[in-house]
Amino acid sequence: MKIFRLSFIILSLLSTLSFSSSAQTDTISINSIIAKTSKVLSDYPAEKIYLHFDKPYYAVADTVWFKAYVTENQNFLSGISKIIYVDVINQKDSLIQTIKLPITGGFAYGSFPLDQINYKQGNYHIRAYTLWMLNSDDPAYFNKTFYVGEAIDKEVKTHITYKNTSTDKLEKIDARVQFKDASNKPYANKNVSWQVVTSYTVIAKGRGTTDANGYLTIAMSNAQKAEYQLQKGELITSINTTDKDVASSSFPLKNAILSKDFQFFPEGGSLIAGLNNKVAFKAIKSDGLGINSKGTVTDNDGKTVATFAAQHLGMGSFELLAEAGKTYKATVTYADGTTQTYNLPAVAANGVAVKIDNSNPDNIAIKILANDAFFEQNKGKKLYLVAQSKGVICYGAQTALSNIEYNTTVLKSKFPNGIAQFTLFNEFGKPLSERLVFVQHKNTMAVTLSSAATTYGIKKKVKINVAAKKDGAPVEGSFSVAVVDETKVPSSEDATSTILTGLLLSSDVKGYIEKANYYFNAPDARKNADLDVLLLTQGYRSFKYTDIIANKLPKIDFLPEQGIEISGILRQNNGIPVRKGALLLSIPDKRFNQEGTTDPVGNFKFSNLVFNDSSKVTITAKYNPNYKNMTLSLNGAPVPTLTRNFSAAEEVLNIDSTLTSYLDNSKKQYAYLHTLKDVTIKGAVVPKVSHKDYPALSGLSQMADHEVSGDRFKGCGLLINCLQGMLAGVTFADNNFYVTRDYNQGKKIPMGIFINGMNVDVNQINTIDVNQLESVEVFLRDDLGLVNRANNVNGVIVFNQKKAPKGTRISKAQLMDMLPKYYELTFSPQGYNKEKQFYSPKYDVPASMNRNDLRTTIYWNPKVVTDATGNASFEYYNADGKGQYKVIIEGIDANGNLGRSVFKYNVK
Repeated sequence: MKIFRLSFIILSLLSTLSFSSSAQTDTISINSIIAKTSKVLSDYPAEKIYLHFDKPYYAVADTVWFKAYVTENQNFLSGISKIIYVDVINQKDSLIQTIKLPITGGFAYGSFPLDQINYKQGNYHIRAYTLWMLNSDDPAYFNKTFYVGEAIDKEVKTHITYKNTSTDKLEKIDARVQFKDASNKPYANKNVSWQVVTSYTVIAKGRGTTDANGYLTIAMSNAQKAEYQLQKGELITSINTTDKDVASSSFPLKNAILSKDFQFFPEGGSLIAGLNNKVAFKAIKSDGLGINSKGTVTDNDGKTVATFAAQHLGMGSFELLAEAGKTYKATVTYADGTTQTYNLPAVAANGVAVKIDNSNPDNIAIKILANDAFFEQNKGKKLYLVAQSKGVICYGAQTALSNIEYNTTVLKSKFPNGIAQFTLFNEFGKPLSERLVFVQHKNTMAVTLSSAATTYGIKKKVKINVAAKKDGAPVEGSFSVAVVDETKVPSSEDATSTILTGLLLSSDVKGYIEKANYYFNAPDARKNADLDVLLLTQGYRSFKYTDIIANKLPKIDFLPEQGIEISGILRQNNGIPVRKGALLLSIPDKRFNQEGTTDPVGNFKFSNLVFNDSSKVTITAKYNPNYKNMTLSLNGAPVPTLTRNFSAAEEVLNIDSTLTSYLDNSKKQYAYLHTLKDVTIKGAVVPKVSHKDYPALSGLSQMADHEVSGDRFKGCGLLINCLQGMLAGVTFADNNFYVTRDYNQGKKIPMGIFINGMNVDVNQINTIDVNQLESVEVFLRDDLGLVNRANNVNGVIVFNQKKAPKGTRISKAQLMDMLPKYYELTFSPQGYNKEKQFYSPKYDVPASMNRNDLRTTIYWNPKVVTDATGNASFEYYNADGKGQYKVIIEGIDANGNLGRSVFKYNVK
């Protein structure tokens, strides 16, 4: 159902926070608030993204399949942007790859292989966005953590546990590690060396020997006030598996020492004197997960005034009758037995509280309570209540304050499914209070899956029927379907990322939500109450009413992309722009040519291009008079900075033991990829170019802190863009590179850029031919300080170009052809990733039955569409795995209604 914007509805209502009317002079009507807000919401709609993946975790050599759902206001499929970006980021916050996909009708379809070169065992972070979303101060990225196991050439399996024995003066961590071989046999009596590395600095190291069961206890310690902390480091172990072979493993220490925090969230924003306040709380560990807790609240006289206990994942609420002039503190006892004391927020002497009861399935009950001081100060003054949801003003009201208490109800039918934001204003348009509630309608889209049988044989054909309905009527919708062998791919339904959690909850609130699907998995009164407490403790991702009322429109830096665009400027060699210059763009593998002309200041733009990521593009100005004295330069593409993983709480420490059954199957499935051990063949070594070849860099360490092979940059269009995220320990900001640890501490001295031993400007990086790039060396420290002081830099990035091979004499014409043609550019810009089809084998002939089928994703289809009768069907063949198979379907219709269903059957 489409929710239409409304002008306004009159209703008696009030506010939550104390305010001084003397500071305001100009009043505003509720009609003006609603009109201004509605215009901004309509003119600057917010896009949201959800990615449906075929399964929750993977192994190296798997392929990740996904479908992107892109929506705007009211959850309608977005027609704003036509390109989506999907970043894959590793556990060290380095960008592995960016996938660029076209959006058609609000959908995009993608996949990427977990190749053995770029992907190793570990945790990875998916971030998806459109450029339009980057205009927000707090972009609503789609975020998801997934973990990858290694089974192909696995030499060592590990399992680690931590024990924190730290004191006020000393960091102390005891790690107990078990080492096993690929057959799960313990590595007994093996020598192990270990070290702790923080910011590329070794701060602790030692040796030990495993016991008969393959266990080794490692004791690490460090001063609490040391420059480098254990908790920010990584434990690296190296075990001698044989007399000649050594296998290394690494373990992050960030969650080895867990701290706890306890936060209070009064309903409506403040503790109001004289009122019975509902106070929500959240107990959370530093790993992002909630912790069970209970406790008491006492006033400054030591009197116990409230008791509380967490109801779900460390969250709960209690009632507190606050008194003016008093302070309150809570004594909290955590599940691990530790106790801490925290101060509650200060009590406001005058104010009003908004209480909302969301337990009724049809209505939202609103109670307004003002204390005496607020009532006397604001009697007769206007107050407004405005509620919006999914980018639409759904409710508006106004009143003159005439009572201390007011009760009313609002129909939930006025709101779409999802979070509704109630905001209370004074007559000057100042927001005074906010309350979030979740509206869950009973008449949501129902998606039903069925099959002719509940049990099938291995490699037998299965037909699944889909029926989509809403209010009993058939629904035409677009769906994605994944079928997995649940025996090999077990997962928690409560912890699953779904289209409901993504588009109705996570995209509207700030921060991480633990086990978000718990609130949607068979919801009942208790889960609804838990969801209400969650919204009391979670910040809302929204616009600022104060900016809207002050006519301060959102700043737009990025327009919605309608296709691939290449732009730049054509200048003469003396820097003067070329007016009306003729340009020709060619894409040979597409047999595509397009002419262009520069504007009066030399700018050019080629829009709505379509090409794949591997395509080469040539732009030339050679059809102009005097073209040899012209230079083409390209504009860079905007790239969002890499942010920390907000879903890091979902990272897994012990992947080997968590994915035991999955990796055992993967080892068999990818046995053909097993590589033989290296055989060393001695011969003449061709020395590679490095910083040691240049006298100006002789003061640097013999070994770089980090080195990136030039092969990693093949196909890169603008080198400076590709470098961002690939250089560990380096931050790119304000068109300069900085050492991350120093930049974060406020020391903003740029790193030195050296090309072939010469100190150059950072912009010279883009002049490097990536095909001739040998390596990039990163020096985060200059121990002697010779290079830093001589060049006034902090840290060094060295670009080493390959040495030209000795060749034969060439003619002048050949030489001229080899020289750079500044009037012509040939490069490989990022194009669309090719859409691939999921391979689903058919076992309809006896000969095909003989091959092994160890697939874990049995079927993936992102393009299941129900017809006018609301029906669809799809067919596939089971694999060799026996046990329970799970069919998951998710999707959306043209009206923004979301649906999800799970169906299970057995294979014998």
